[in-house]
Amino acid sequence: MPRTVPRGTPLEQNHFITQGYTRFARTLQALVDPDFHPEHGSHARPGWFAFAIHASHEAGKGMLGAAIARRIIDLAQGEMLSSAAQVYDRVGLHGAMRQGAEKLSGALVQQGLPREASTALGVLAGALNLEPLGDPRTLVSTAHRFARLFFQAPGILPLEKAESLTLTLERMLNAGNIAIFTDIGHAAEQYLAWRPTTSAVTAERVLQEFTLPGAKPAEARRALGVLLDHANESPAPSDFGRLFPGMSSVSLVVTAFALLEQARQCPGPAARDALIGVANNCFAWREQLDAVQPAFTPPSTLPGEVSRPDLALAMTPLLRLGLGAVQWNFSDYAATQRDRDHNPLTSKPTEYNWALFPDRWPALLTAFELGYQNPAALWQLPPPLITDASHALTPG
Repeated sequence: MPRTVPRGTPLEQNHFITQGYTRFARTLQALVDPDFHPEHGSHARPGWFAFAIHASHEAGKGMLGAAIARRIIDLAQGEMLSSAAQVYDRVGLHGAMRQGAEKLSGALVQQGLPREASTALGVLAGALNLEPLGDPRTLVSTAHRFARLFFQAPGILPLEKAESLTLTLERMLNAGNIAIFTDIGHAAEQYLAWRPTTSAVTAERVLQEFTLPGAKPAEARRALGVLLDHANESPAPSDFGRLFPGMSSVSLVVTAFALLEQARQCPGPAARDALIGVANNCFAWREQLDAVQPAFTPPSTLPGEVSRPDLALAMTPLLRLGLGAVQWNFSDYAATQRDRDHNPLTSKPTEYNWALFPDRWPALLTAFELGYQNPAALWQLPPPLITDASHALTPG
């Protein structure tokens, strides 16, 4: 596999990344479970790369929404749009994605946005979870946040402002997706290239002979020792900032591969699955703490964009992660948490911002737990958002 993502549209790059994760997930799962079958699944706990398939696909849905929004903006440049319903008919939008688009679009009109802009921007959230919008507090807050970004956006004409929000979402999702893949995906590529060159691979040999740029062997070794001692705790160790202050997150990626080798040699399924879970947390810590964070919080607002953290704030209540037939919704997670502002006029999901690591990390750990409870679901691959032959969009 190439070490970089090839050029193309964001959706084409997303397609490439999702396929790459699929190959990595299957290869690594076969290491810890020799009976693994791509269609029938695995007896072992799914690894981080299996989750990454679905996370990449969800990011792709957001990019699909941006691509459709841009198509609507192009339509509106040359003619007056009669109604949101007719526009969505013309771009082939249907099903749940259309329902979400119509709901948010109507709320944006009430916030003072022109019909053309609200029709386009409604699509940005159309691929996300609709249920939270049933709470009037969430609907009003989400629409208000989108409207505020719209009126702050660069450009003079409404469609220019809508284009700015669309561009920001597309770039943010694409940059994050590429950053994770070229970091952890590349680490997996290197690991799988190294592994056949070494006989009788063990966790110890990983620590001795395999490394990554930025990793420190002493750190990876120390982390492995500590995590093996705590592997059977529930919940699994995840507060790595407290456990390993100052440790490079790349060192934990090396530790994760060593944990997978240790899991492969475990005598029983419970011990094996516990180690896979700890390895998943190590991969995810690197993914969320360092790899993806710059995509959410660049040093300043980029030219032609609105604030990425503010856009992430607006979309956070609607986030979801499809895991085959199972859905993890951010709103469900938020409902189990304390009321941060103790204000009954605000809904809990609107009190979080996915752009902030402290808000993301505990939530993601609950997504892992849902996947562990439904392991077969993760091996049901999501349908492609574009076709290989024509690169046509497939909203639905």
